[in-house]
Amino acid sequence: MIGIIGGVGPLGGLDIYKKIIEETIAVSDQEHLPVMLYSFPNLIGDRTAYLNGNSTVNPAIAIAEITRQLEHAGVTVVGIPCNTAHAEPIYSVFEQELSRTNQKIKVLHLVKETVAFMKALYPQARVGILSTTGTRNSGLYRNMLVKEGFQVVEPNEEWQERIHDAIYDTEYGIKAQSAPVTNKVRLELHSAMDELKKGGAEIIVLGCTELPLALPENDHNGMNLIDPNRILARALIYAFSPDKLK
Repeated sequence: MIGIIGGVGPLGGLDIYKKIIEETIAVSDQEHLPVMLYSFPNLIGDRTAYLNGNSTVNPAIAIAEITRQLEHAGVTVVGIPCNTAHAEPIYSVFEQELSRTNQKIKVLHLVKETVAFMKALYPQARVGILSTTGTRNSGLYRNMLVKEGFQVVEPNEEWQERIHDAIYDTEYGIKAQSAPVTNKVRLELHSAMDELKKGGAEIIVLGCTELPLALPENDHNGMNLIDPNRILARALIYAFSPDKLK
């Protein structure tokens, strides 16, 4: 089976499952791929809170344990639809935990898959990054993109705070209000992308798996929007059954 580590956040897991279905060659129910979406949000601590020093419990421990359970259930390839979980202080411990218990499951790296996609399609583009503050402060996308020769455009501190609030605010943020996403969130994110364009951005990577819920369109103001969840969905299909990938 394909496995999805859900709950980080919950709708991010559902979103990637939907995209696996959308990106699979199938004309009947029976032609779709076996997928296990395993969602235990109550067990996995907030990734940004850990990176910002507001929690001492590394979410990697719970994510690794869930990965072991997925492997035991028959999953052979798995993805984590959470950008922040791939920050080095979390992901390195996750890898160590899997190595310690000798797990054989194949884990696809969301950010590496996304950067490889951008390098193949937009090798000279200036990349604007929308993300949580935890992802931004970790340098997760910035470092990997710069290493691959990209020019990176990031929000200033004021706009970064507004983007983070669009995701996390308990009254209007995507995590609190997602069906539908509030108009305030969409307006804030559109304005943030306009600011990134002023800074030279030519494409925008949606570096938080909640962002495609608010920005389902493919472009904004002449900039293509890069959706890591869809890229990971396609990579999971390819790893499991390449002939089923659209």
